Amino acid sequence: MEELNKIAPKPPNREFDYYKIAKILLSRWYWIAGSVLLCFLASNAYLWYTPKVFATSAVIKFEEKKSEISDMVGMATGADRANTSRIQSETIVLQSTPLLLNAVKHLDYRMSFYVVGRVLNRTNELYPAKLLDVQLIKFDTVNFFRNLIAFKPINKTSFNISYQGQQSVEGKDITQVCYYNVPFTIGPTSFSIKYPGDLPKTTSILFKLNAPEDFIDRIRGGLRMQETAKNSNMLSLQQTDANPRFASDALNAVIQEYVYYDHNQRTKSALQMIRFIDDQLDFLATKLNGSESSIQEYKQNKKIIDVSSASERVMSQAKELESQISIIKLDLLAIDQLQQDIIKGKDNVNINLNTVGASTNTQIGEFVTNLNSLLALKTGLLKTYNNHSPQIEDIDRQILQIKNTTINSIVSSRKLIETKLKYIQDQLVPVNQQIAQLPAAERQMVSLKRDFEVNDKVYSFLSEKKLDQEILTAGILPGATIIDLSQPNYNPVSPDDHGLHRIAIVLGIAIGLGFIILIRVLNPYIYNKETIESITTVPIIGVIRKFPEEIDKFSTQILAISRPKSIFTESVRAVRTNLSFLASEKKSKTICVTSEVAGEGKSFVAVNLSSTLSLIDKKVILIAADLRRSKLHKTFHVPNDMGLSNYLANQCSMDDIINHTNQEGLDFIVSGPVPPNPSELLHSARMTELINDLKERYDIIMIDTAPIGLVSDAIPLVRMSDINLFVIRSGKSKFHAATIPQRIAQEYHLPNMVIVLNAFAQDLLHSAYYSTKYTGDSYGNTSYYYADYTGHEGSGYYSDDDENKWWQIWNWFKNRASFNK
Repeated sequence: MEELNKIAPKPPNREFDYYKIAKILLSRWYWIAGSVLLCFLASNAYLWYTPKVFATSAVIKFEEKKSEISDMVGMATGADRANTSRIQSETIVLQSTPLLLNAVKHLDYRMSFYVVGRVLNRTNELYPAKLLDVQLIKFDTVNFFRNLIAFKPINKTSFNISYQGQQSVEGKDITQVCYYNVPFTIGPTSFSIKYPGDLPKTTSILFKLNAPEDFIDRIRGGLRMQETAKNSNMLSLQQTDANPRFASDALNAVIQEYVYYDHNQRTKSALQMIRFIDDQLDFLATKLNGSESSIQEYKQNKKIIDVSSASERVMSQAKELESQISIIKLDLLAIDQLQQDIIKGKDNVNINLNTVGASTNTQIGEFVTNLNSLLALKTGLLKTYNNHSPQIEDIDRQILQIKNTTINSIVSSRKLIETKLKYIQDQLVPVNQQIAQLPAAERQMVSLKRDFEVNDKVYSFLSEKKLDQEILTAGILPGATIIDLSQPNYNPVSPDDHGLHRIAIVLGIAIGLGFIILIRVLNPYIYNKETIESITTVPIIGVIRKFPEEIDKFSTQILAISRPKSIFTESVRAVRTNLSFLASEKKSKTICVTSEVAGEGKSFVAVNLSSTLSLIDKKVILIAADLRRSKLHKTFHVPNDMGLSNYLANQCSMDDIINHTNQEGLDFIVSGPVPPNPSELLHSARMTELINDLKERYDIIMIDTAPIGLVSDAIPLVRMSDINLFVIRSGKSKFHAATIPQRIAQEYHLPNMVIVLNAFAQDLLHSAYYSTKYTGDSYGNTSYYYADYTGHEGSGYYSDDDENKWWQIWNWFKNRASFNK
């Protein structure tokens, strides 16, 4: 048996009980409901005060353009990368300030009208509606009045105008009375307003003048772009704005302006060539007119009718050769200009003429096209990145590489042109020698006609080139096609009412549940026996229920006697029953009742246990051993002039301090006046003598001691007692209080330490979330049966069951109706 007693007690087995967890979380369902309601109200307030945002979309398609030149210059070869680069560059172009500025000019942007809303006096734009016919009498596109102007009708002839002046004190408006169709001036701008018809006098209309620049940030801020599908050549554009009609019109204006801009960029090269040819044609036209006049004048002066056939043949050869030389020199001029443009780093370079070999010019043309694309891409990226960013440095490397390749090709082409020019000039030498052998008059005439016909042939050549370029320009199509224009969408995309309400409900539930979990996590108090069992192995001999009614300050009612059929009294009886198993070999038992701190109900437990023990033919005496702050005399309504302290101080005998109650078998001893040395008195031999004498008269000696966690007065009483009852109060005692009984038992080798949980009331919020399974080795051989009577209310066994709850009112009415019948 001794070996068994030395076996360390084992705590009971615990398993998670998901049903209990659910009950805990739902125990404060009104917290969850309240948090859901608050979040829902907050979401509605947010929806009420947040302006709605509308979105519209359009789709454009980029025309695919394939080139093999990228392989020759070492550029990105993958179709994915090429397509991605183009999409990125075009999205930057679409958001560029010049393009957006031109797009705004397609809108009716000059004047905006607003009405004042109900929420926070927020203004709502009425675009494209115009509630007033406002005429601009004096208006400067640069310097004009930009603030809001408020219009309020007075009668059929006049109205009020109020506005905040440029120099006025902030918050104070200037108001003036104006008349319909009569000009009025605000700042540098003059207006007139036509009569709008009958309007309520409470009507307030706001309007303001705008510049195109005022809308750039608004459009750019709401513009979003992305590929419709990965690696596709189609771009989806979305415009968001507080005004759905403005969003649609702005997006359409942007994509239409982009198509126009792209077309202009594609025709720029041809237009530059046409301008170059026009410049050459103007120069040649002057020379032709001069050559023709010189021929006529020479014929008249020399009276020459015509030259001989020999002269005609020589002149034809010279004319043909010199025409070729002139055209080749034009090519040299064009190719030199191209080389200078590339070296100077112009943003757009073009090859003008096309008289050299087809393969050579095709290569240069492809080089120039790719160079222009890279330059445009760099211009767009510079709006986002700085010059030292990796993206810009990568573009610069590509530009430098293609520039070197292009210049090398130009140098090669120039050598070919110069070789051809030298060859033709060599052929012209013998022709010029033949001309030199002609008579002087014929030679002069041949020279004049040769200049004229050479210039005329070059002029014809350039005219043909200009016509070719004009035809080419007319056939150039934009690089982008509008697939789907934007349409106004009057369903707001933000805020999302249904989504926000769903979030509010989920957030409300999460906050409610989180608050429940937080309260449990932060809770420092003991509420149930499972918590005590998880902290200490000292056995619990019972759970005393919380009395359902208000108890006076000094517990003057002995509740276990006054309410014999209550659940509270039954729980006290359960403790009394388990006490009978402790120190059963003792004829007379000394029971010491203590706790950690004051207010945990040790005196209350001692009084009610004493009263119930006296009901089973036990002679019980209750001793108020808390010599510092005892209140037992107030419970029994007796004076505290003579008590335990007097006896311990040898001022009276034992019989002098014993008081009798109306309950048969129950006596008590009050504490008496507070002594200066309470701890020493309780340690004295006279206290031991008192206990021994009382054992001769009483079956139970119940000692109500001072809190053991505050003072050491109770230590000698604890050591001499047969049973030590440690009171833990539900919702009052903290976790560390449950460790005190075990520490005392181990320190003083007390095998008789037990715990009582006092004032227990079922509270699902703080209940255990696991199921306890007791086995044969739980607590060794010292386990006690007791119940907390949870869930048995309404069973009909207790007087508490007769109390009418608020939810039982309907049953009360039904019973009254049956009785009346």
